Amino acid sequence: MGLGWIFDQPRRVLLGLLLICLAMLAYGLYLQHVVGLNPCPMCIVQRYALILVALVAGLGAAFERPMVQRLAAASVFGFSAFGAFVAARQSWLQWYPPEVVSCGRDFYGMIENFPIGRVVPMIFRGSGDCAKIDWTFLGLSLANWSFISFSLIALLGLRLVWVRRA
Repeated sequence: MGLGWIFDQPRRVLLGLLLICLAMLAYGLYLQHVVGLNPCPMCIVQRYALILVALVAGLGAAFERPMVQRLAAASVFGFSAFGAFVAARQSWLQWYPPEVVSCGRDFYGMIENFPIGRVVPMIFRGSGDCAKIDWTFLGLSLANWSFISFSLIALLGLRLVWVRRA
């Protein structure tokens, strides 16, 4: 017996996604404020992507209309795919760190001092901070786990979009 029955109740799936995202955000804040791991610019972007996934999943769970739920699922897919892209880029930087390591400005310093057209390339270029591995679990860095999580959420969102409902 497969797990197809889960998708018969998309509101519960979206609510579950909301709770998972909130738990991931809480763990990120725990790592930042209790453990002392300061997030790099790419980590902050991933955190914003996770907030957006949680927001649209919560909105989708709040409405009974299938079209709203399908739109929320498509948005979950889009935001989590973006988060997976950023996490993949950060993982790449960790595996192949830049030869010249410069920590550069923090995320908020970039936003305050540069136009958005210059900030986006600076974030994705990465810095010494983004290539640094401060935490591992089962041999994978936080960026690797973030990529896996975002990818699974994206697949779940995509599956919700294509579910045929009676």
